[in-house]
Amino acid sequence: MKITNVERILLDVPFTPRQQQITTQSVSTVYNWSLLELCKVTTNTGHVGWGETVIHYTYRRVSDASVERVLGESPAAFMNDDSLGAGLQMALFDVVGKILEVPVYQLLGTQCRDAVPISWWSIDSSPENWAAEAADAVACGYTSFKNKPRPWWDIVAQVEAVAAAVPSDFKLDLDPNSSLRDADTAIPVLQKLATYPNVAMFESPIPQNDVEGNKQIRRVVDRPIAMHFGSPPYTTCVREDVCSGFVIGGGKSQVMREGQLSAGADMPFWLQIVGNGLTTTWAGHLGSVLTHATWPAITCINLYSEHLITQPVQVSEGVHKVPDAPGLGVEVDEDAVERFRVPAEKLDAEGYTIHPVPEIIKTAVYPDGSCIHIVGDGLSYFNAGNGEAQVEGARLELTFNDGSEAWAKLFAQAREAPVHGTW
Repeated sequence: MKITNVERILLDVPFTPRQQQITTQSVSTVYNWSLLELCKVTTNTGHVGWGETVIHYTYRRVSDASVERVLGESPAAFMNDDSLGAGLQMALFDVVGKILEVPVYQLLGTQCRDAVPISWWSIDSSPENWAAEAADAVACGYTSFKNKPRPWWDIVAQVEAVAAAVPSDFKLDLDPNSSLRDADTAIPVLQKLATYPNVAMFESPIPQNDVEGNKQIRRVVDRPIAMHFGSPPYTTCVREDVCSGFVIGGGKSQVMREGQLSAGADMPFWLQIVGNGLTTTWAGHLGSVLTHATWPAITCINLYSEHLITQPVQVSEGVHKVPDAPGLGVEVDEDAVERFRVPAEKLDAEGYTIHPVPEIIKTAVYPDGSCIHIVGDGLSYFNAGNGEAQVEGARLELTFNDGSEAWAKLFAQAREAPVHGTW
């Protein structure tokens, strides 16, 4: 078997209406995750494999050089090479499974579960939006929701809003992305949140390299703490009891290696492999052979209005079934691929595109009337110790371009650095 062609297709797949609003208006760049590159690999046996890359998020894009390396070669010879990029590696596993007439999980190891846990996901947003997203998650068969506490929102109000919209056993996994700064700042916030039964665990509440601070949090906060694998080093995490488990992502070989190390330490983890229907299915195959992939995976598939496969991923009681058909076991919806294909004239010199940054001034408003005006991603500013890490009663206000000189002046200032003022 030899690879005869690799086609790369850039798509812009719309998010759901609420997520279009959330991701555009949040202080983030998630709105560019709608841009997906599909890899279509054809072999001389007549088989076709598909893979998927979120080009503005993935651990590695597929390059021209990667394509040149595999052309004319056996897909089995290269499928374990993470350096090929997300979509191409996935497509190689898909096509090899189809040629051998086995599901991908049989190429990865011994299956230990035929249905894998998965979580709903959202970037930061208002309590009302989080509650509406949580209600949708319940309706779609999910039992957990991972979301992002931020300094410009009241996390207590967010948790209470979600709790009012979901069953008591529906779980929230909260990821401050280190914005709670240090143990002294984080512990009172985390202890209060831990009194809510829906709150299941915390990810990276403070910088992961703060070993002593994280150990202190572990001692006094009654919830599991998750950390991205590798920081601090694996042996430090295990020896010092820095966290309860891990967040694992990347290519196949990295995921399998880190998943097996987690199993050796008897530590659970969730897979964080972001993308649409193909990626979620790929993550399912990986999760089905890794014994300690017991925390709900994060693929963010709920962001997308369509899954790009003929049978959308179905979640029931918090899990989705891993297909038994050859390869990934799903069929690409080629009509949808053509519908969302980005025209060639919109591609840049590298064959990609990016959405323009929304022209919005985002203002963190506090109960005392003070405020901070932000343009773009302001998290690093807060993580550096500027402004408060968490304030009950905080909210985010949005000011759109009204064409005025005052708006343009404030926008220019806030783009250089966040601007403090009064609301």
